[in-house]
Amino acid sequence: MGRNAQLPGGHERFVVRTGTPRAEYPDDTGCGILHVDMDAFYAAVELRERPELVERPVIVAGAGPRSVVLSANYPARRYGVRSAMPAGAARRLCPDAVWIPPSRHAYREVSDGVMAIFRELTPLVEPLSLDEAFLDVSGALRRLGATPADLGARIRERVAADHGITCSVGVGRAKFIAKLASGMAKPDGMVVVPVARTLEFLHPLPVSALWGVGKRTEETLRSHGFTTIADVAAAPVERLRRSVGTAAGEHLHALAHGRDDRPVVPESDEKSLGAEHTFDTDVRDRGVLDRELLRLSERVAASLRAKELRGRTVSIKVRFADFRTITRARTLGSATDVAREVHATAAELFREATSGDGSVAVRLVGVRVEGLSDGDVAEQLSFDTPSLTAEPRWRDAERAADDARSRFGSAAVRPASLLSPDER
Repeated sequence: MGRNAQLPGGHERFVVRTGTPRAEYPDDTGCGILHVDMDAFYAAVELRERPELVERPVIVAGAGPRSVVLSANYPARRYGVRSAMPAGAARRLCPDAVWIPPSRHAYREVSDGVMAIFRELTPLVEPLSLDEAFLDVSGALRRLGATPADLGARIRERVAADHGITCSVGVGRAKFIAKLASGMAKPDGMVVVPVARTLEFLHPLPVSALWGVGKRTEETLRSHGFTTIADVAAAPVERLRRSVGTAAGEHLHALAHGRDDRPVVPESDEKSLGAEHTFDTDVRDRGVLDRELLRLSERVAASLRAKELRGRTVSIKVRFADFRTITRARTLGSATDVAREVHATAAELFREATSGDGSVAVRLVGVRVEGLSDGDVAEQLSFDTPSLTAEPRWRDAERAADDARSRFGSAAVRPASLLSPDER
């Protein structure tokens, strides 16, 4: 969605700072799209419990040698630390940082609370991740007696008051504009782009700010003389087609003129659910790999049951020590949400896929279930399978385990093969 980490010179007039009088807000008429993005979300959640670290560089990451940075607060970012950066690189850039392991349950809890605030204002909320979402407030303005910028300010106040973290808000007439604006508002600010001044806002920005322009496309555009969005807007669309291809040229031409007709989609059907794990050291032991496939199958199946979904296709992903990556998939006779069935299929796929690579070390394994449908469908019995009433009811057992884990914690019920030697 474009890369926009800094506010360009001359754009300060679009910014609404905390405490700005309402009369001084930019004109937000027709700006019904908001993009709300939490500031350094995972680090901010952790720092609520450790306020003495607020002014120090803080990095949230796992402890493994192959872990990556999940989040870094703004003091750490001044050293060049960024999310998704390898932990080793982050340590070299900021050796004095405080490292905190992730508290994933807390992130989900805060995210759910923040999204609930959004949905109090409008049902048209499109989450992009735990810490950001688009909102279409166009239809809610009269009911709430507010303008889009009023609602942006209200969201910032509620998030800070209810959850102890800050967020940045972009307000514009389209998703692309609002997303750019929120990035420029960081941290803890709001940028409002009036409809009449959309091109004034866009055109000084570099081509890298255009949605869909990665490093390679940016290099191509610059090699053809396109440096700013204004350059793209001024070019005949045919020249853009020749430079980056027909579809991309037309797409960038529209964005450069501030046109983005994508609606805010409050819910989208999930097409698949999966989980994967990167080992701290490469693994050759097939017993260890099978237990990891079981653990991942348990996670995926539990997620399916929690979302009341079932899937028809099980797939695996295997990355070897040399970074060669393979995927394999198999479609089942009927949809399932049972970990035992997912694991049996995943294990068989793994054995078949690695039959000639028995001594090759594995770096990563993943399990995914695809072809999802409503879990409320009736069970279908096949003629060549004994009646489910005559065999253990694995779904019932796994649902009972779900209930026990919800009451007593994730370690309450596990397959025996996943217990550590001490636990056994």
